[in-house]
Amino acid sequence: MSSQKVYDVPPPPDFRSHTVALFLAQMDDQSRRLAEDTRGMSADELAWQSLPGMNSIGMLLAHIAVVEVSWTRLVLEDRPMPVDVSDVLGVGREATGMPLAPDAGPPASLAGKDLAFFDDLLAKARAHLARIASALADRDLERAVVRPRPGGGEGTVTVRWTLYHLLEHLAGHYGQVLLLRHQYRATHAG
Repeated sequence: MSSQKVYDVPPPPDFRSHTVALFLAQMDDQSRRLAEDTRGMSADELAWQSLPGMNSIGMLLAHIAVVEVSWTRLVLEDRPMPVDVSDVLGVGREATGMPLAPDAGPPASLAGKDLAFFDDLLAKARAHLARIASALADRDLERAVVRPRPGGGEGTVTVRWTLYHLLEHLAGHYGQVLLLRHQYRATHAG
């Protein structure tokens, strides 16, 4: 008799909103998969660029953490711009090196950093998000925050969209990490 695998993304306990808990469960599952797929990476692989001016895996991992804390602060906590993330992460937005100049190498701030460093950034960011998000009620999902846009004007975002954005941001960069890992292995084979 064969056992059947059950696929599910159960929400974490102790959240006021089931919907918010589901967003966090989805993010936690993507983060678990990302962690599995990055095991064994050396500091050299984390800092490798396919070409000058291109993101490294380490840059992407740091960026995921910085964005998670930034959007949590900007919308879920409704803090004014600019937000500081260094008190949560121990590094600021500038540590990611993004965006790089077209001919630039990876940022010196991430040079020699091992996988444990990036795992720690991601864990701190998620713990911060979970702490803030667990207190949100369903009615909070509708709350809208107006922020200036980088190119001018204003943009309005809801808490619900922000949680969605954090999920899709993580998933998009996770795909980039997988591609860069494939490229690194292909260029460093043998």
